[in-house]
Amino acid sequence: MRADARRNQQRILDAARAMFSEHGTAAPLDDIARRANVSIATLYRRFPDRAALCRQVAIEGYETVLAEARAAQEVAEEGGPDAPLRAVERFLTGVVDQRSRLVLPLFGGPAFHVEEAIVLRHRITGSLEAVLARGRERGAVRDDVNSIDLLMAAAMISRPLPNTPPEWLDTTARRHIAVHLDGLRPGATHHLPGPEPEHAFSRETPAAARLGPVENAPTEHRA
Repeated sequence: MRADARRNQQRILDAARAMFSEHGTAAPLDDIARRANVSIATLYRRFPDRAALCRQVAIEGYETVLAEARAAQEVAEEGGPDAPLRAVERFLTGVVDQRSRLVLPLFGGPAFHVEEAIVLRHRITGSLEAVLARGRERGAVRDDVNSIDLLMAAAMISRPLPNTPPEWLDTTARRHIAVHLDGLRPGATHHLPGPEPEHAFSRETPAAARLGPVENAPTEHRA
């Protein structure tokens, strides 16, 4: 792809994220093109329909979440019994900091079942399950939490209530992260109710498992 075409595509994706955040995924494509400062013909050359545009916005969102999950996995492998909780904090904080790029998938829209999306979702949950497994090994994380719990927490913390003053956004998010981290510790007085939560991520595991093991998964315990 030529450099100018790449720049145009990125402008379109940035404009789409902003418009989807403000108006939902039904935002007019003409308005997205206008916000990106490109012609509607240029938008259609890159994305032939709304579904293709939404899909690419979601793919970039998954890539962002995967980068945060892998960074958290690296933290979980550090020394000290609290490393896994620091890893979860790293993941949640990273997702909050990147929330403007995560209109899709964390803030809504369809779960695309194209191969690229399935691979990314499988790798995200794999990295987060590795973090939790390390936490359970070190006695730092309760046994009844899974990767979908972390993803749902990240989504909820990243999306503030309407009309929240901008100066409160970061502080509120950090407070909720602190509450969540305390709730992950073992010895909680309340067991989590019902079966473990499922999501498109977990329902795809049998098919995605053919893709092989998650990269950088821990293979040994390092205290």
